[in-house]
Amino acid sequence: MSVKNSVRPLALSSIDSATFTGAYQLLSPTTGISNPAFYIKIVNNSSVAVTVSYDGTNDHDFIRAGSDAPINFQKNSQPTNNNALLAQFTKVYVKAAAGTGLVYISGWYQQSGQMGV
Repeated sequence: MSVKNSVRPLALSSIDSATFTGAYQLLSPTTGISNPAFYIKIVNNSSVAVTVSYDGTNDHDFIRAGSDAPINFQKNSQPTNNNALLAQFTKVYVKAAAGTGLVYISGWYQQSGQMGV
């Protein structure tokens, strides 16, 4: 099946930093991201720095309080690849000490289907 030439947003998901315990907690929806994403952005609109994990065990990224981390996977594709996407159902976790404010994840994907629709 071909890919449509339009993009769609992933559902916005967030977590309140007041619930942070220092252990990884799920930021993405419980089933992970709904579609393979070519772009995600994690916005840390809280008072504490957060560590990000894409497996709930290992540290993969760090985002200062009041900043964001945009990740454009397509820009990171190799010359021989057509697409570089974050896999569907990937779960994204954050950990930090308790703070105030929210941490968000948003993103974009390209639907499969008829071209031009």
